[in-house]
Amino acid sequence: MIRPLAVSLGDPAGVGPELIAEAYVRRNEERLPPFFVCGGFGTVPEAAQKRGHSFPVVFLDRPPTAREDFQHGLPFVGDMSAGYHPGVPDETSGWLALESLKLATRLAVDGSAGALVTGPIAKAELAKVGFDFPGQTEFVADACGVPADDAVMMLAGPQLRAVPMTVHCALAEVPGLLTIELICRRIRIVDAAIRRDLGIASPRIAVCGLNPHAGEKGRMGREEIEIIKPALAALRADGIDATGPHPADTLFAPHLRPTYDVAIAMYHDQALIPIKALDFDQGVNVTLGLPIVRTSPDHGTAFDIAGKGIADPGAMIAAIRMAGEMAARRAKR
Repeated sequence: MIRPLAVSLGDPAGVGPELIAEAYVRRNEERLPPFFVCGGFGTVPEAAQKRGHSFPVVFLDRPPTAREDFQHGLPFVGDMSAGYHPGVPDETSGWLALESLKLATRLAVDGSAGALVTGPIAKAELAKVGFDFPGQTEFVADACGVPADDAVMMLAGPQLRAVPMTVHCALAEVPGLLTIELICRRIRIVDAAIRRDLGIASPRIAVCGLNPHAGEKGRMGREEIEIIKPALAALRADGIDATGPHPADTLFAPHLRPTYDVAIAMYHDQALIPIKALDFDQGVNVTLGLPIVRTSPDHGTAFDIAGKGIADPGAMIAAIRMAGEMAARRAKR
């Protein structure tokens, strides 16, 4: 039996609090593992009321250890809170988002929580209160003592898993960032994590080309010939089932998706456009390569619909469920 999961609020002016509340309300029908919320003990119940829900909350001075605590009410750890002002982010909401993230991460890293689930943040608001990381992935990696390049972002949904080789950088920088060493290192992390955390014994990894038509034998760029193909040859020599480079405009077609377990894209949008087109309301952001399990709903704060009761909780529910499943697999090893 894994410990309850630590859930951070995300920006309390966004949809995070109401989606956490909705996940708790649906905990039994969705068969979710027990979880607790870090901070925001006043925010989440108020957000729940906006969606027509009311439930007891349990304020604890330490993380809960048993499922029974979860059934008596939604557990909260940490006394930091703020007023609930959906759609109106400010420095106070940024402060609460950061404090919640810090606490949830610490509890996951020290083993007090079974896994970490992070709510969506607004990077601009966090920057105002001293957050100097590109995103939550890099923050969590740093807390775990893992180099940022070894914390690999995978987007996972019912129809597709995709990993961007480069993430938060300008498109013009991508060709210069791609190296044989980077591709090999990150795909090795993906292969090991999928075996360990998803229970797939022999992952099939399909790798996109960078250029249109995967370069068309060098006519549209030589990255496929000089970087991607040599990397894949080295990986296959190590027993990793990595194929490609495949043209990205066809790899995500319905008849090809069943032929691989994860697609490796060369840049951010090459991975995120198909996953969001296919699985927007159920997509999960999973960080591979960490000593802890960390997931997050694959969408933003949605300030424009926060507090209106229309935000879909599917991705938050999927993130909590996946975190629990991954943590359970690790516990059996």
